[in-house]
Amino acid sequence: MRYVALLRGINVNPHTRVAMSDLRALLESLGYTDVRTHLQSGNAVFTAGELDPVRIGADVEQRIAGELGMTVPVLVRTAGELRAVVEDNPLEVRDPAKFAVVFLSEEPDRRMLEGIDPASYAPEEMSVGRRELYMYFPDGLRRPKLPPLLEKRSTAAATMRNWNTVTKVLALAES
Repeated sequence: MRYVALLRGINVNPHTRVAMSDLRALLESLGYTDVRTHLQSGNAVFTAGELDPVRIGADVEQRIAGELGMTVPVLVRTAGELRAVVEDNPLEVRDPAKFAVVFLSEEPDRRMLEGIDPASYAPEEMSVGRRELYMYFPDGLRRPKLPPLLEKRSTAAATMRNWNTVTKVLALAES
């Protein structure tokens, strides 16, 4: 089965540097095969038996902590789950560079989300998926209003990818 690992917060500053060759070697040391990475921001695809994606993420997190000395949240989806994220997108992708998916470790807290006034993040848009939030940032991702509002209210692990990355990682997972 093909899996996608999305690592949060790597290669964003000098203290979080992880070479993609090291990430591939780490995943292979866990017994995963056909490991490939996309970009330098912690996107990996690999093959493994039918395993629990949450368990895979925990194993990768533990190995990163032990070998690299870093605490890195790792969210894992099957290739099929990632395909569903793309197909179930409820918003129009007007500009893929300004459209993003926030992958969550659990289902979103809908009551918490309902408590955020859309006027506080307008003109940005958000729609809720299964374990994802779809977001459009018409002014770009440099200083978005919505992610900080969500981080203050949520305890779930999360990582964001723009639409271009989501679709390229999906193509990599399905190739």
